[in-house]
Amino acid sequence: MKDIIEPEALTRTRQVQILEVDPESAGQRLDNFLLKHLKGAPKSLIYRIIRSGEVRLNKGRVSAESRVNPGDSIRIPPLRLSAPKPESAGAPAREFPVLYEDDHLLAIDKPAGVAVHGGSGVSFGVIEQLRQARPSARMLELVHRLDRETSGVLLVAKKRSALKHLQDQFRERETGKTYLALVRGQWPSNRKVIDMPLEKFLLGKGESEGERRVRVVAKDDPNGMRAITLVKVARLVGSNTLLEVTIKTGRTHQIRVHLASLGHPILGDDKYGDFEHNRQLQKMGLKRMFLHAWQLQFRHPGSGENQRLESKLPAELQQFVDILQPGESVAPL
Repeated sequence: MKDIIEPEALTRTRQVQILEVDPESAGQRLDNFLLKHLKGAPKSLIYRIIRSGEVRLNKGRVSAESRVNPGDSIRIPPLRLSAPKPESAGAPAREFPVLYEDDHLLAIDKPAGVAVHGGSGVSFGVIEQLRQARPSARMLELVHRLDRETSGVLLVAKKRSALKHLQDQFRERETGKTYLALVRGQWPSNRKVIDMPLEKFLLGKGESEGERRVRVVAKDDPNGMRAITLVKVARLVGSNTLLEVTIKTGRTHQIRVHLASLGHPILGDDKYGDFEHNRQLQKMGLKRMFLHAWQLQFRHPGSGENQRLESKLPAELQQFVDILQPGESVAPL
């Protein structure tokens, strides 16, 4: 009989341990399962022990993307972990504007400037604050992510089955994610598809001191990940262009890097934008990046029906548009 160890005990032992996958974790990615159960373990450690083969799923080597099933046996190598912090420790309870909610999922209107989860120098994010605000909720898990400075539609699963169903749709590119982005200059209306691979890299010398960034690389670059962005001109706003941007792949900073690499950075983008121009825009009232997760289409995990959610442009972005083009609504035609 397997020696089943409670997850919390892993922080107090340096012996090989065995975890058995519970029914609630059915279909979850291996890396996400371990991040949830190995409290105190940094992501870098999780991915390292998976890549090295020290983690075994039913006695076999696996990848981080492998899916776990109820009853699966997961071998964990000896680890030295810091004591786990209480869930959502230090996170203030906070509710966010609700776009849709039922027994399966919650869709919120995420404001700019708030991370979706804690980590990378951020103590807490949307999900930790939601859990504090809803202590009786059986489960609240992020379905996908948005950059900290991006506002708009964000999905949270309230059931494990809903999480798996929705994440499968995102992975298979069956969802429709459309953003509104205001970019510098006049975008060529015949430029509708951007198909350029992206690569993550670190600014600075050492991994501990470098800031993570993304750049476009050649199509034959072995480190590049294919990234496809669809672009539609919605309208001109002064000397700038409002774009409807749909992503077919979900790479980090994909929209920001693709648009900037073609000479049309998103206004207010502090990583890939025109920094001197951004300072001028701040004086005009634009205090954030003009990127908004406007629409999201998916199949409902319960009914299977097509669902379409929309988040109106935040007031601070509409006010900036009014400055550039008084009397014009930013809503696409």
